[in-house]
Amino acid sequence: MSVSPRPSLWRVLSERRAAWLVVPAVAALAGLVLLGGRTVTPAPHAAETAETTTPAPAAAAAAAAPAPSPAPTQTAAFTGDQKKAIEDIVKNYLIANPEIFLEVQSALEAKMEKEQAEKLKVAIAENAKEIYRDPHADIAGNPDGDITVVEFFDYNCGYCKRGLSDIVKLVENDPKVRVVFKELPILSKASEEASRVAIAAGKQGKYWEMHREMLSTKGVLNETVALNIAGRLGLDIDKLKQDMKSPEVEAEIKKSEDLAKKMGVNGTPHFLVGDRAIPGAPEDLYEQLSKHVAELRKEGCSYC
Repeated sequence: MSVSPRPSLWRVLSERRAAWLVVPAVAALAGLVLLGGRTVTPAPHAAETAETTTPAPAAAAAAAAPAPSPAPTQTAAFTGDQKKAIEDIVKNYLIANPEIFLEVQSALEAKMEKEQAEKLKVAIAENAKEIYRDPHADIAGNPDGDITVVEFFDYNCGYCKRGLSDIVKLVENDPKVRVVFKELPILSKASEEASRVAIAAGKQGKYWEMHREMLSTKGVLNETVALNIAGRLGLDIDKLKQDMKSPEVEAEIKKSEDLAKKMGVNGTPHFLVGDRAIPGAPEDLYEQLSKHVAELRKEGCSYC
């Protein structure tokens, strides 16, 4: 069954007796009351502005005459009936075509996403060195990789756990990629405990192994669980406990949190590749990451 196309608002209005109110109704829908009380000054009559052909003596006499008083301003106020007519037309049209609100919402979301993407590009450019080339960052893959992928994550984030397999796949399939991990323990105190253990494990050269095991572990990750994992991986537990309480570990977490605020990252996981972002862990995360890496490798990236 075919569906008749939605009539245009102009056609609906033009078929009504209040068609002469179309322009102010559409252009000032949100400010009817303000428009109603606005004042305007009428334009001078054409005869007053046209070039005169009056003979010189008459012109001189006219010039000597006192100037006419300026015309008083006139109030372009809508009457109550006119306002009601506008409101009824617009209201009835929107009720008959409620899908307009979805169109407006979609347009707004698209505009906001574009603006956010532009802001992100600026923020990445301003903080590129700290994001991609921090000498103290924990990494996986090729330390000298040509393209760097950055992940903000929380060890108790379910989506971070789901995205782990895609990161492992990326590292194993691309020998030139470099992955930088930014600890963002925003979910709980347990998350912060787990991050401290992981960063401390990095001081023993075991960060990537700890990271994989911790995100592969079901249930809540805290200090106790993380230390048990470290024991199974053969780390020096006494040194680990000492390092995890060090100012360096504290500073690393604080640095990642501050960087996330600058970037507008308020959830995990959040991936950055060049000036591009992938929030969350979509089903095609590996494909998206690989695509961005390949494109940047071809186009060139001065800081990633």
